[in-house]
Amino acid sequence: MKKDIHIPGVTNVEIAIVLEKNEIDNTDEWGVYIINKKEVNLEMVVIVSQGFSETKKTSLFRRKIDLLPANSFSKFEIMQPELFALDNQFQVTFFENNVLHDKTFIFQEGTIQEGFFRDIDILNKKGVVCK
Repeated sequence: MKKDIHIPGVTNVEIAIVLEKNEIDNTDEWGVYIINKKEVNLEMVVIVSQGFSETKKTSLFRRKIDLLPANSFSKFEIMQPELFALDNQFQVTFFENNVLHDKTFIFQEGTIQEGFFRDIDILNKKGVVCK
C-alpha cells in the first residue's frame, strides 16, 4: 500500500532566515520565512521545526498557514541565536492543486551567519536560504 502513495518533489519553495530590526523594541532579531516562488497558491501549509545535534534536541514547534499565495512569503518564527550551534530542520507539508507535497529543509550547524548572507529579492533583505 505504501508503494501506491506518490508524493511529488518540491521546487520553488524555500526557507529563509534573515537578520532584521524589531521596530517595537529597536533590537535585532532573526526572522524565519517560508517563500512560495510558484505561480500557484499553497494551501494548508504545516511547518514543523526542531534544532538538534548528537547530544541536544529542542522541542518541536508546529505552525499552520491556511493559504500562502503564489509568489509570496510569510514570516512564521523568530529564531534565537543560541540555536545556530545546532542543525535546524524545517519539515514543510502543503497541498498544491489538491496534491500533497512534503520537503525537509536543513540549515546545518554554523551556516546561519552573515558570511553566508545573500540577497533575497522577494523579501528585499539579505539572509541565508535553504532550497
